[in-house]
Amino acid sequence: MTLTTWLSLVAICCLGAMSPGPSLAVVLRHTVSNGRAHGIATAISHALGVALWALLTVWGLAVLVVEWPLIYKLLTYAGAAYLMWMGIKALRSNGAGPINVEQVAAPISEAARDGLMVSLLNPKLAFFFIALFSQFVSAELVLADKLIMTGTASVIDALWYIIIAVALSHSTVLEKLQKRSATIDKISGVILLGLALRVFTL
Repeated sequence: MTLTTWLSLVAICCLGAMSPGPSLAVVLRHTVSNGRAHGIATAISHALGVALWALLTVWGLAVLVVEWPLIYKLLTYAGAAYLMWMGIKALRSNGAGPINVEQVAAPISEAARDGLMVSLLNPKLAFFFIALFSQFVSAELVLADKLIMTGTASVIDALWYIIIAVALSHSTVLEKLQKRSATIDKISGVILLGLALRVFTL
């Protein structure tokens, strides 16, 4: 995997992690309700779920490349179309708006469980990784490349939500994040569209 390819992967994974959704809500709830340690536990366990999705996806796509190249090609175009749809949706977004956090005290094991389950039971993660990784998998992909792709996705996810948990110790951060969510969406939309167009023009 070249540095340029890896940086493209990093950019998409960063924007994917930063997109507000159920995962963010769970991290916020445990952080606000129970403190920094609970938020970090939620973030790390969530990243483990992300790592599993990423691992299953990259290995499955690698098998398709070798055994069923036509199916893989069709999946690549379907993935590009999905990335394009996400990009258009992001460009049209006006931001996430306020995120309501229900305060419920819970043991740290429950925080970790919630973080893991919200990622494992989120079908959007499966679609996201199929769409994303199908643009990077090739017949020349080696074990190191697969591990790099999986590790990149999970480490970025963990770091982002850990940053959220730590930053929420200072209450003004969440409000600033919400105010900039529309800008984050626009940037992610441009990158997603660029990645999709790259596939259709190759």
